[in-house]
Amino acid sequence: MGTVYRYERSGVMHGLLRVRGFTQDDAHIFCREDQLGQEVEKIIDLTLEVLKTFGFTEYQVSLSTRPEKYVGSLPNWERAEAALAEALKKKGLKHDIDAGGGAFYGPKVDLKIKDCLGRYWQCSTVQVDFNLPERFDVTYRGESGKEERAIMVHRALLGSIERFVGILIEQYAGAFPLWLAPVQAKIMTITDRQNEFAEKVASELAAKGFRVEADLRNEKIGAKKRDALLEKVPLLLTVGDREVQAGTVGIARRTGESLGTLSVPDLIQLLYKESQI
Repeated sequence: MGTVYRYERSGVMHGLLRVRGFTQDDAHIFCREDQLGQEVEKIIDLTLEVLKTFGFTEYQVSLSTRPEKYVGSLPNWERAEAALAEALKKKGLKHDIDAGGGAFYGPKVDLKIKDCLGRYWQCSTVQVDFNLPERFDVTYRGESGKEERAIMVHRALLGSIERFVGILIEQYAGAFPLWLAPVQAKIMTITDRQNEFAEKVASELAAKGFRVEADLRNEKIGAKKRDALLEKVPLLLTVGDREVQAGTVGIARRTGESLGTLSVPDLIQLLYKESQI
């Protein structure tokens, strides 16, 4: 994870989507020239898998080619652009050409994801770099025994973490799936008599790795449920005297669907099942 700064003008800054300081999930791959295509294909596969996991299936892809000012030899640029284009073709990804839009150090593939408002945001990127291997004299010993210049590939799956989180919030309107929700379940008591049992259940769930909060306020259960719904908590857990005696918890989804009552072990199994991506 690398922190990057860009002096965006005040008029163009936009919540988490365009900020002056952001974090990139940056990685660098060193490979031979004949490995470039297959490495790019692997990155594309990983990128699409990650985006699909978060629920994004619509995107635009562009291939940015050599700008007027560039480093590296022209044959290297041509081979790199051809390798990127071939990788996109093999993956069946339609793309446009951003002529001259590449970085000075190499061509790149950019992937823009579509948010719930139909806007496209540039997030994922794959970039070939001829500059840094030259500057740092990065070589490998080839089959002939001679030192060969390595090729460097930059890749960011999410791009700006801040921007990606902003898009996620809008995509789900805050109603995240259970595996992604900051608070997966909220346990609410009807009266103070159930507080001890509610805290015990919350502790058991937290010990299993679930993100759970207990609402023990001296408020009516209706008010507690309204607050939990406003927070878009996926599972609402209710505890009254009857549940304490039986060692169970009343369960409802934020959609209003009632799941009846479950014992704590069965509740844990439900959370495990619904936390699967």
